Amino acid sequence: MSDTLVFIPAWNEEQNLPAVLDALRAELPDVDVLVVDDGSTDRTADVAREHGAEVLSLGTNQGLRFGIAAGYRYALEHGYAFCGRIDADGQHPPHELARLLDHVRSGRCDVAVGSRFVSGDGYEAYRYRPSPARRLGTGILRRAMAVALRRPFGDATSGLYAVDAKALPYLGEPYTSRAPEVEGLIRLADAGLRVDEVPVNMAERASGESKLRGSKAVKLVLTVAGTLLLAALARRRRR
Repeated sequence: MSDTLVFIPAWNEEQNLPAVLDALRAELPDVDVLVVDDGSTDRTADVAREHGAEVLSLGTNQGLRFGIAAGYRYALEHGYAFCGRIDADGQHPPHELARLLDHVRSGRCDVAVGSRFVSGDGYEAYRYRPSPARRLGTGILRRAMAVALRRPFGDATSGLYAVDAKALPYLGEPYTSRAPEVEGLIRLADAGLRVDEVPVNMAERASGESKLRGSKAVKLVLTVAGTLLLAALARRRRR
């Protein structure tokens, strides 16, 4: 068994998974790969097994927050020293995940989050130019994150992660909000773990449509803002 698990939450991603799994295997041949099948009604689980991945089936479609917690909990229960997460839609290049894992293995941090919106190390500023609506939502989230985490954070909803074993108990707990990445960052901050936001490049979704468009995207911004507000209030009460 490898000391590193990479997991992929997936719901009806049979079209995108083969390329994602093949690229992951080519870039990181020594890691164990787990696909968390969130009750897919297509061949997602079969495709994952055909391409050499283990499959953890949730049985029914429970939502991303359950898939994320299940992946980290699997890594914790099976004793992995490091864990990575990428999405099933092809937006997260495996070579970028390899950079994040190296960053964590070096001891520079406990959690490395891949960010489209920070620069450095050859990654230019403003390399992503979202639509006006997305810019508004991103601006709101950045300000809210700065308040909740007491530090700037550019890409709070990124799903590209590398973590060490110390982070697994916090990230593997069930999420109560519909903004699991943000809730996870708050947990990590409260636990005093070292979280680095690392610049990466991301690709467009390989095929199919994003599940976060239109009204769903608006609801996400409102959900994240509400999660951050509740976290800030809870922290004040503890003081």
